[in-house]
Amino acid sequence: MIVKLLAYTQNADAVCAAAGRSCYSEEPAHDLLGTGDPEKSLGRIVGMGHHSVIEHASFTFSVEGVSRALTHQLVRHRIASFSQQSQRYVSMKDATYVTPHTVSEDPEREKLFGETMDEIWNAYNKLVESGVPAEDARYLLPNGCTTNITITMNARELLHFFSLRCCTRAQWEIREMADEMLRLCSDVSPTIFAKAGPPCVRGPCPEGQKSCGSPRRKK
Repeated sequence: MIVKLLAYTQNADAVCAAAGRSCYSEEPAHDLLGTGDPEKSLGRIVGMGHHSVIEHASFTFSVEGVSRALTHQLVRHRIASFSQQSQRYVSMKDATYVTPHTVSEDPEREKLFGETMDEIWNAYNKLVESGVPAEDARYLLPNGCTTNITITMNARELLHFFSLRCCTRAQWEIREMADEMLRLCSDVSPTIFAKAGPPCVRGPCPEGQKSCGSPRRKK
């Protein structure tokens, strides 16, 4: 898995802080930008629950080598934009897939998994070579098939995304991706994402009896 931050709102903390302060000032945001203490003012505004101000910041990621199982979960986050590698127009002739840790840690499981994947791709290639359109042959391809995807979310949706997908109870692959996305966001917008992550970073776990019992702490 490779996760890269392609683009983001420059000075997002300051921009969102100015937007928030403009709600309580006679001055417009462009006059407030760069003045005062963005960390203090934005922290106070967001802490009050006024998350609409951080919608002014957006972040675009390039994600490479993840499974279709991951992207099927990802696209459920509807306040976002996605551009995913097409299995209609991109050749899937090479067997590239994600192997879960629970499989790779055992040689026999890994052997069974790999042999099954090879059989699937052999069948896929035979169908394509026989004249079956790739868009139809792809019906054979598994959830583990790798894909690339571009993701854009605003900061408010990212906070929601991190709250769900950085949780220990989230599926391992999307959790690994979310953790890396959060790390990249925190590097460029430390104030917005100061308390980002699973709910246990900020307080008690809402999962009740389903809690993992091992709360995470902000690093």
